[in-house]
Amino acid sequence: MRLLLAALLLATPLAAQEASNAQGATIRLLDKVTGQLTDVELFAGQTARLGQIDIDLEECRYPTGNPAGDAYAYLEIEDRSAEAQIFAGWMVASSPALNALDHPRYDVWVIRCKTS
Repeated sequence: MRLLLAALLLATPLAAQEASNAQGATIRLLDKVTGQLTDVELFAGQTARLGQIDIDLEECRYPTGNPAGDAYAYLEIEDRSAEAQIFAGWMVASSPALNALDHPRYDVWVIRCKTS
């Protein structure tokens, strides 16, 4: 009986958590030279110019039915002084080091999705 139950559990794929799109996100920027923290709210498709970088929010998602849940956002970040894109990818609010911006002066985090 236990073997049959274990086989059934292993044969059933785990359901992926459903996500909903938000209209925007709150992003936090740390200037490591001055120690200044700046929070900015962006709508999807909007770009914020902070210091020497431009942060473009493509999309923010959160667990369906839990807007306060773990947000993750697709960001594109450009360093204007180097005229180069320095980051493009998903950032997860609960794990900012998982896919972090590697810049000598700035750190960027996703704080939460904007749902209203």
